[in-house]
Amino acid sequence: MLKQALECVVRNSKGIIPSSSRRCMRRKDLCTKTHTEVARERAECVVIGAGVVGLAVARELSLRGREVLVLDSAPTFGTGTSSRNSQVIHAGIYYRSDSLKAILCVRGREMLYKYCSEHDIPHKQIGKLIVATGTSEIPKLNNLMNHGIQNRVDGLRMIEGSEAKRMEPELQCVKALLSPVSGVVDTHSLMLSLVGEAENYRTTFSYNTTVIGAHIEGNNICLHVSETKHLENWNGRSLLHPELVLIPDLVVNSTGLSAPALAMRFDGLHGGVIPTAYYARGCYFTLSNTRIPPFNHLIYPLPEDGGLGVHVTLDLDGQVKFGPDVEWIEGIDDISGFLNRFDYSVCANRAKQFYPEIRKYYPNLKDGSLVPGYAGVRPKISGPRHSTADFLIQGEEIHGIPGLINLFGIESPGLTSSLAIAEHIAARFLR
Repeated sequence: MLKQALECVVRNSKGIIPSSSRRCMRRKDLCTKTHTEVARERAECVVIGAGVVGLAVARELSLRGREVLVLDSAPTFGTGTSSRNSQVIHAGIYYRSDSLKAILCVRGREMLYKYCSEHDIPHKQIGKLIVATGTSEIPKLNNLMNHGIQNRVDGLRMIEGSEAKRMEPELQCVKALLSPVSGVVDTHSLMLSLVGEAENYRTTFSYNTTVIGAHIEGNNICLHVSETKHLENWNGRSLLHPELVLIPDLVVNSTGLSAPALAMRFDGLHGGVIPTAYYARGCYFTLSNTRIPPFNHLIYPLPEDGGLGVHVTLDLDGQVKFGPDVEWIEGIDDISGFLNRFDYSVCANRAKQFYPEIRKYYPNLKDGSLVPGYAGVRPKISGPRHSTADFLIQGEEIHGIPGLINLFGIESPGLTSSLAIAEHIAARFLR
């Protein structure tokens, strides 16, 4: 895959060194010192990571006339966080008003609804109810409404529990915040469309291809690239040997869960600008033995430490899902991040923790009705009991390396914000 992709880039891009005149470098000049000769190629734009944000960035760059190469360690696009989430289109309520999360979520939601309508992506604006199940929670609900108003979220309305129950007879709450602009989207169809559009504008995709590090030469960042299969048996301690060094004019580190770990392997990038990575695993359970969904809206409790609470999500087929919970995990090595070797299993016994949380707002949930669904991991840069971190979009003005853009902590609302993140990067960093 790597060879084919590079041949395509060499064929399509005027800025690439032709195959006949490729230069080799001694690996002793790289950060993982060896003496193996490694081919070098130039590229205009490289996006590392083919999740929904990376795909949106690649599409945006290609629409603006750039030659783009997308590298991903997996066999296809969107195998990580992008395919293991609630598939919710968020309104922009939860985030500090001057934050990138607030600005890009609101802008991204507008862009996403428009894109889905124009490209026939399955989606539905079903609305959301954020509920207070006791009077002690009402001040927090009022604070959320104020956040949403400051963030220019349209249509927010505080309603009494009786009105919420008329809307959703199975719901129990004393008050609820109605967000009519929230919705759901078929994430796979969205990513498939982004891939197709990017390819139509000459973006090249190379799957099973891992960026294992980089070094700086003058004003250039030199990416160390290897086929993923050569990392399968890596013990995490021995030296990694790249098969190719790519020298892009612009590179976007959009690797999600492994973005901080990869940045730490960029020799010449000061470690002080790289945030600590935290990983919050979340499980989902699906509702069984029901032909008619108990809810027509998304139902959310108040946010909890590390997440938005065990909430109700409806997919486009009407299936009801509950989740995700929050389980902080540690001891993640680089190879697990690079190759997405996280534990995504869902233990059936974990349902015991879900029932009491769900019954706070859905008291008629029957015993035995929850079955294991799937799990995901949030790429966080704030840990337990920390204030929630903002998106970190880091360019030369922060780290001093021309052409390098690091995307850190692109958790929720990353899906909703994806098109706006791409627009922001293109507007801010393209010259």
